[in-house]
Amino acid sequence: MKEYQVQIRITPRPGLLDPEGQAVLHALHSLDFGEVGEVRAGRLFRLRVRAASAEAARDRAEAMCRKLLANPVTEDYVIALEGEPAEGGG
Repeated sequence: MKEYQVQIRITPRPGLLDPEGQAVLHALHSLDFGEVGEVRAGRLFRLRVRAASAEAARDRAEAMCRKLLANPVTEDYVIALEGEPAEGGG
């Protein structure tokens, strides 16, 4: 087994309400950063995953997103293994 560095970025789906992003946007405007037009807040997970292959590590990360890390109704996610291009899901 090899250890893979996995990065998972989770964001609210476009068009859905993002209360945290709205709060940050209002705070930025109140601090005189009026040039900011939109803020979307999300989460970032960095994991070390032991797997037989990069494909197996990606499959496990995908399962983690579906079962726990992301809400499939309101969030999208992107999985990236160190040294590989990012792949979206959700």
